Amino acid sequence: MDVVERELTEPWEALLVGPAGGSGAAVVVLSGSSGRVERERARLLGRAGVTALTIRWFGGPGQPPGVCEVPLETFTAAVDLLRENGARRIGMLGTSKGAEAAMLTAVHDPRVDAVVALAPTSLVWSNVGPGRDGADRPLRSSWTWQGRPLPFVPIDETWRPGEPEGRPVAIRGWYEQSRRTSAEAVPAAEIPVEATRAELLLIAGGADAMWPALPFAEQLAARRRAAGLGVRLVERPDAGHRIRLPGESPAPESAQFDYGGTPEADALLGAAAWPHVVQVLTGR
Repeated sequence: MDVVERELTEPWEALLVGPAGGSGAAVVVLSGSSGRVERERARLLGRAGVTALTIRWFGGPGQPPGVCEVPLETFTAAVDLLRENGARRIGMLGTSKGAEAAMLTAVHDPRVDAVVALAPTSLVWSNVGPGRDGADRPLRSSWTWQGRPLPFVPIDETWRPGEPEGRPVAIRGWYEQSRRTSAEAVPAAEIPVEATRAELLLIAGGADAMWPALPFAEQLAARRRAAGLGVRLVERPDAGHRIRLPGESPAPESAQFDYGGTPEADALLGAAAWPHVVQVLTGR
């Protein structure tokens, strides 16, 4: 399918990709804590018949330099743009911290019809990097809504990695330890996916070494089912954090982090999830 592209610079750096003949279905595409504009993923979705808007949601002009008190209005503004461009069905697709943002946006904006959360969390976490003031301490929420920080679980700063120095670090245990040591903060920080009418698709690997994405996804699914709401969970036990959709390039190896899984398992999970991604975003 032929697509057309438009680069944007306001109110954020972004790429808008859509089928040449137009589409009533559109999606906001969010990266994780890399902060990048997900150009390849947006083009993939455009070729599948969905108008895709991928934005830089931190680290750009006028934005927090880190994932620290990022206004959810950043994402509702993206919904505004898609609606102004004629979209009748709006989705949010995010990975990792982007999945956290996607679900929270759907909770606060009833115009969101569908959410695809790859390698998700079931909780709001503390900041990753500095806020607008340039400081990353004291720990603060990753997100705000209408100027107020959302309740969050703080990272336990006593945690230490078990890998030898110089080896990529698996930080899953950091999140697991933080959840235990700040158990009193967990109830208020749970992402209330039962409070959104949006359809929810969760995609998670059991070998994710960045955080326990599959247990998180199972918690999210349980919350939906307890509320009598639909949810689909696509999982693979040997996949990691970097889930790859069909046609996407393999992620480069990291000298800093162990993401878990294997490129083959990550791609197989993405392939299994892809028909469900297209279905939930298009509504067909």
